[in-house]
Order: sequence, then C-alpha cells, then structure tokens
Amino acid sequence: MSNERGSNPNGIPSSTASPLPRKGHGAGPRQKQKPKDMLGTLLKIWAYLSNYRGRLGLILILVLISSVLGLLGPFLLGYAIDRFIGAPDHGGLVQLIVLLACVYVVHSIALWLQNIWMIRISQQAVSQMRKELFQSLHRMPVSFFVKRQHGELMSRLTNDMDNVSSTLNSSFIQLSSSVLTFVGMLGMMLWLSPTLTLITLLIVPLMYFGMKWITNRTGKYFKEQQRNLGDMNGFIEETFSGQKMVKAFSQERKVTAQFIEKSERLREAGCWAQMYSGFIPKLMNMLNNVSFAIIAGAGGLMAVYGMITIGVIVTFGEYARQFTRPLNDLANQFNTFLSAIAGAERVFEILEQDPEAKDEGQAMPIHEIRGEIRYEDVSFAYEKDMQTVSELNFHLAAGQTAALVGPTGAGKSTVIHLLSRFYDPDEGTIYVDGVDIRQITRDSLRSHMGFVLQDPFLFQGTIRDNIRYGRLEATDEEVEQAAELANAHSFISRLSCGYETLLDAEGSGISQGQKQLISIARAILADPSILVLDEATSSIDTVTELKIQEALYRLMRGRTNIVIAHRLNTVRQADVIVVLENGRITEQGNHNGLMDKRGFYYGLVQSQFEEVIV
Repeated sequence: MSNERGSNPNGIPSSTASPLPRKGHGAGPRQKQKPKDMLGTLLKIWAYLSNYRGRLGLILILVLISSVLGLLGPFLLGYAIDRFIGAPDHGGLVQLIVLLACVYVVHSIALWLQNIWMIRISQQAVSQMRKELFQSLHRMPVSFFVKRQHGELMSRLTNDMDNVSSTLNSSFIQLSSSVLTFVGMLGMMLWLSPTLTLITLLIVPLMYFGMKWITNRTGKYFKEQQRNLGDMNGFIEETFSGQKMVKAFSQERKVTAQFIEKSERLREAGCWAQMYSGFIPKLMNMLNNVSFAIIAGAGGLMAVYGMITIGVIVTFGEYARQFTRPLNDLANQFNTFLSAIAGAERVFEILEQDPEAKDEGQAMPIHEIRGEIRYEDVSFAYEKDMQTVSELNFHLAAGQTAALVGPTGAGKSTVIHLLSRFYDPDEGTIYVDGVDIRQITRDSLRSHMGFVLQDPFLFQGTIRDNIRYGRLEATDEEVEQAAELANAHSFISRLSCGYETLLDAEGSGISQGQKQLISIARAILADPSILVLDEATSSIDTVTELKIQEALYRLMRGRTNIVIAHRLNTVRQADVIVVLENGRITEQGNHNGLMDKRGFYYGLVQSQFEEVIV
C-alpha cells in the first residue's frame, strides 16, 4: 500500500513502529529482570499436561518402581557383605547376585519406559501449545504486527517453544524421581543409623543456602538471555529482508556494528546465566565429598566400637553419596526451569494478548453485496492527539470507481484500512449497502473484498498455488482462466515448469511486473464485489504497465473499485475523485468538475503535465 504518515508502509504513524532497542539496553546487571510469575506460568504449562493425566499416572508408578529399586540395590549390597563375608554360602550368594541383576534390569526398563512415555506426552503438549500460539498470532489485529519485529515473533514460535519442549521432556520425571528418591533415602538412612543420618543432614543447610544464592542470580539472566535472543533474531530477519536497501546505501558497516552490539548483549547474558548455573554441580560435588569423608570417618569409629556393621557403613555410604544427587538434580532442574519459564512467559504473553476485537453481538455474515459504500463523519487516529483522518464524508454507488488522491500522509491508505476493518473508526460510520460494517462479521466483509497492492506478496510454492490463494477450492481450469484474464498466462506458459514453477517467498526468478500480474490473477479468481487498487502500477515499466492496465480494467468491470494512485491516467476515468489533504477531504467530484474548480487537484494535474513536458 502507499505510504501514509511517514515511511511506515502500513499507513501507521512511524512512532508506533517497533524501534531498535536503545544502545546499552540490557547490558548491565541492574537491568536484568526475574520471571514475572513463575508459579502462574507453571500452572499454565500444567494445564496442557493435565490433558494426559492417565499416562502421567502410569509414569508416576514407573518412577515409584524405579526409585524403590534404586534404593534396594545398595541395601542388598550391604546385606551381602554382612551375610556372606566370613560365612561362605555359595548358593545364597548366587541367589542374591541373581536378585541384584533382576533389580537393576527392571530398574533400567522402568527408566526407559518412563522416559519414552514422557517424551511423547511433552511433545504432544508442546505441539498443542505451538498450534495455539500460531492461531493466536493470526487473531491479532494489524497494529500488533506493526509494533513488533517479525523475527522476534518467530523466535517465540521456535526458540522459546523448543526451550519449553526440552524442559518438559525431563522435568516431570526428574522432579518426581528426585522427591521420591530423597524421601525414600532419608527414611532408609534413619532406619540404618540415626546418628550418621544426623551427621549427613548437617550438610543440607549449606546446600540450601548455596543453591538459593546461585538460583537467585540465574533466573534474571536466563530471562535476559531469551529476550536478547528474540531481539537479535528480529534484527537478523529485518536486515536480511532489507538487504537490497542495506547495500544500496552502503550500510553494511552500520548493520554489522548493530549486530555485534546485540550479539554482545546475548553473549553477556548467556555467560552470566551459564556461569552461575555452573556453580551448582561444583558446589554439590564438593559438599558431597565432604559428607562422604565425614561419614566414612564417623562410621569407621562406630564400627570399631561395634555400634554398626561394615555392611551398614557400605550401604549408608552409598546412600549418603546418592543423598545429594536428588538435591543436585533438583537444583540443576531448577536452572533448566528458569530458562524454560523465561521462554514460556514470552509464549503466554502472546497467548494472553487481546485478539482482534470480536464481532459485535449483532454482527451477521453477508453472502452477497452490491458494493455501495458510504462514509459518514468518519474520524480516526492511530495515536491519541494525532488525528489521521477527520470527518470523512463521501458516497460511492455500487459499480462505481473512486480514486483517492493526495500527498503522502494525507490518509489514503487509512481510508482503506477502515473499510476493511483492520481498524474501526473513533467516530462516524461506514456503510456497505446501507449496513453499518460493524454489523457485518469481519471475515464475511473481507471475503467480498479484493486487494491488488503496490508490492505484491507471493508465498513460497507454485505459481498455481499462489493464484489459487484467491479461492482455494478453484479448479486448475479456473486458475488458468484467471491468469489469461490477467495477461499472465503467456509468460507463465514460457516458464520451464509453467504453472508448477516453484517460487520462494520473494518470488525470485520473475519480474516485478510478472508478480503483479499473478497478484491480479489471484484477485480475479477471488471475484470480489469491492476491489482495492493501491498504487498497483507505481513501480512498473511503461510496456508492462499497459498489460497490467488492461488486466485491471477487466478486473474492475462490474465491481465497486477504490483506487489509490498518483498517476493521472489511472484516476482520470474514475466516477468520483476524492482529494485528501492532512486527513480531510478538500475536494471531490469527477475529473472535469475538479479541473474547473482549479483547486488542489487542478494543481496536481498541472504539475504532472509539466513534468511530462520537461
């Protein structure tokens, strides 16, 4: 569409566009933030997992079995030492070895099954979450996308979702197993030796305060890491999309410097997050070794005085060595949780955004429209105190063509945005066939509208699929008929694969004019009642323009048309010419009538005529 209110291509005030982050943002530790609502986010994640309660229950049973078997192994080992050392019983020893083998085999099978099942559940839950996020993005109003970098939104769909997925794969099992193992091991230790258990528990406060000191610092850095990653992805997507402009203005050094700055922010946040989280296993290992040394010394003294047996010391030592493992796992899992929470918060932030306003309660779908359009005292502002259009009044009968003319920023594209209900007027009413468009469902209204824009957008896929986008149920014959009416069939037939020629998202391999012809064929196939042409020939060479003009005339025949154009040969034949200046209609009428008034439109014609003569 033509540019309105500055350089923003969507007709939105430039101040609403997503600005580049200020220099130094997020670089210092004081600017880091903790997750906003960890418990709330975990409950939202659980809402997705709760759909699989039955399978989660089976996984818990397997976790319980594996935890019990994990505790049984060291106990049997200690029993073997006390029972068979010094009192040979080969038959009993063989039986015990077989029992130990069975314990460890079943333990391994239980671990394998619970991991497989949990992976399936977590992937299904994340898949559902990803689908809802994608659907939620499509329910957002146009203004939502204007204010955000596309790459940053992509990062939420990819990086943040992958972060949540990788955490769910292991977190539920790890959390359950760690809690059960810790409780079971503590019970066994108390049963074997309350004295050694008390000695072991002296280490726990040191572990707690050490983990608390570390985790209080890791959360804010994981949060900052995810935010910086999204920011950098948005910048990369923006830079690659505008690569021609970067090279045209020789701004390679500038964008490289900006990328380095963003990369440094990401590196710094990542370094701090990983450095602090890396302290946890080191701290746990150190305290674990200290605990084992104390138990070995104290247990040895107790054994000398006959207070406990050697087998109990071995069993207790194994339990003590494993006693910190659940705590260590919980601490490591907590760090993983922090990273996942940071990503999940960004996902739920989108899911909880207010979608495009729902259709009014009285809104009804329409199946056919004639195309009569009337604006009555319509005013609208993208931002408060910055009125974009004011008190618009004009009428367009069904089947007529209206041309919107005026300088850049006059409000031409805004008129179209309001008609298509990308935005709703702040004041006044727009009628289609005498019905307030707010009483028509958005989907129904837009299904009767077709758009041919200044910069045609082609999707990745075949030319046939791109044309069929106008009406998905169209047959191959209807697609080719639309292409013929759009003067596109001849050049498509000359391509090596014809209509099956694959295009990328940029439509590379065909010219700008050919892209526009495909866009026109798409609109012809859609067969809209109201057609919007927004600078459809502004960047096309003269020869191609003639083909496009011919195709446009075929497309416009029998429809209500609204044309935004600067070239007079496009608007001269319009039934109504609406002249906009500073968001207000200053003149309207046909070409001859406006020329007789010798106003703004007359001056515009004269200036273009002089340019042609020169």
